[in-house]
Amino acid sequence: MTAPHAPSWYAETADKTLAFPPLDGDRKAHVAIVGGGYTGLSAALHLAEAGIETVLVEANRIGSGASGRNGGQLHTGQRRDQDWLERRLGRPAAHELWTLAEEAKALVHHLIDKHQIDAEWRPGLIEAVHKRRLVSEERHYVDKLNDDYGYAHAEWIEPDRLAAMIGTDAYFGGRYDATAGHLHPLKFAQGLARAAVMAGASLHEDTPAIRLDDGMKPLLVTSRGSIRADIVILAGNGLLDGIDQETETRAMPIKNFILTTEPIGAGMPGGLIPGGEAVSDSRFVVYYWRPTSDGRILFGGGETYSRSDPADIFAFVRRHLLGIYPGLRDIRIDHAWGGTLAVTVNRLPFLSRLRPGVYAASGYSGQGVALAPYGGKIIADAILGNPGRLDSFAALPCPRFPGGKLLRWPALVAGMSWYALRDRI
Repeated sequence: MTAPHAPSWYAETADKTLAFPPLDGDRKAHVAIVGGGYTGLSAALHLAEAGIETVLVEANRIGSGASGRNGGQLHTGQRRDQDWLERRLGRPAAHELWTLAEEAKALVHHLIDKHQIDAEWRPGLIEAVHKRRLVSEERHYVDKLNDDYGYAHAEWIEPDRLAAMIGTDAYFGGRYDATAGHLHPLKFAQGLARAAVMAGASLHEDTPAIRLDDGMKPLLVTSRGSIRADIVILAGNGLLDGIDQETETRAMPIKNFILTTEPIGAGMPGGLIPGGEAVSDSRFVVYYWRPTSDGRILFGGGETYSRSDPADIFAFVRRHLLGIYPGLRDIRIDHAWGGTLAVTVNRLPFLSRLRPGVYAASGYSGQGVALAPYGGKIIADAILGNPGRLDSFAALPCPRFPGGKLLRWPALVAGMSWYALRDRI
């Protein structure tokens, strides 16, 4: 019997009865998918809707990776802002990536509406500025989005108004985004899974993929049997664990941690964040938080760059929370958990046709609520004969981590430690 989801507020409040059988022996399919997160589920859904025989395998439970354990924030744009993209890639490419990101955000809304997914969607997201010296460039960025990108949904928030909106004076202003927002990520994943099965896809939990044998028709070997497929999609993000070296040298798994307080009326009149918005800040190692549907604060802060969790996740995240909300010192913490995501060197996603018959998607770098379902769709579109959007992402620079898979850890730790130091000075 498949083990339950690891403990979290999401697992406690999602559908505990939803389950899919393990793969039972060998079979054939047109498309085999590794990974039951947003990318794999979206690809399975869109392929099945087009009548393509699709089999998806997930090592644990649907949404047990980053897709069901993240902060639940749906952001506008790419992980890098438009100024950065224009400097590195040029204005035409930056504008194209903006358009693709807007399509990705719209897809999430479309999927929720079309398949009637109870994802607890709530609009509104605030990007708070944690250093006074960053205010001028952040104000400029609001004007840039309004004027250069025609995005009228962003506005600057002065510090006094921001403090009233989020219940802390730890920030120096911020950007309000009306069409971004937040949702329950595990419920969203489960809704995609139900929709994919209704469309005809086969989903199998408790079926770890072990290896991929290339050939005219790739063979995906799992712990429960094999799948001979015309096409394989590797959608395991940071959890491929040796299945494809090319993907793993371009995306590094890191761990991020989240807690929830006891119910305190957050997101309700008179409580913290009475407007119900999500909040993230301008740190490189970002803090992010939001009110839950039952009035808790769900707060993410702190990362590690190894496979192991801190000895006490509750204390590890709580110290970050109290740096923003010292008044919550006596509030009970009810849940704390970690999850593995994948980052790339430049924080742009790695979406590619690796070789004939094999596609990969990884490295969403914290922007996966928007980009991962879209990644699954555009890979499905490419398989169906419309590769344009996938080609746009595949053309992005996505360097390998220095030292390859074995030696990439020291470089990542050094780099992230430097940025974490910058956050504090």
